[in-house]
Amino acid sequence: MRKLIFYTYPSCTSCRKTKGWLKDHDVTYEERHLFRNRPDAKELLEMIKLSKSGIEDLLATRSATYKQLDVNLNELPLSKALQLLSDEPKLLKRPIITDGQQLIVGFHQEDLQRLMNTKRREQQSIS
Repeated sequence: MRKLIFYTYPSCTSCRKTKGWLKDHDVTYEERHLFRNRPDAKELLEMIKLSKSGIEDLLATRSATYKQLDVNLNELPLSKALQLLSDEPKLLKRPIITDGQQLIVGFHQEDLQRLMNTKRREQQSIS
C-alpha cells in the first residue's frame, strides 16, 4: 500500500481542517511540516505530474511571497522553478496530500473521501 504524505503548516486553517478530517476518518499518514521538511525538486516534480494544471495547481498566487517575486515562473526552466518552490515553500498552496498516485491541494472533502475510498479498496485487496 502506498504511503500517504501530508504536507502541512500548523497555523494554516485548511491544514488543520484536513488534519481533523483525516483523524476523524482514521486515515494513516506521514505528516511533514512544509517549512521544516520541505519537498525537494524531485518530489515537487512528481506532484506536478499528478496535477491537472501543472505548477499552477501548487502555486499560492495570493501569497505575499508570490506577489513579491521578481521573476515569472512560467519563463523559468522547470528545474529552476522546482528549485525555487523547494527553497521558498511559502510559494506552495497548503495543505498538500499525495500517495504518489493521487494529489490533493487544499482542503476538499470530496477529494479526501475519494482518496480514503481508494485506500480502503487497497487494504481490502491486500487482506
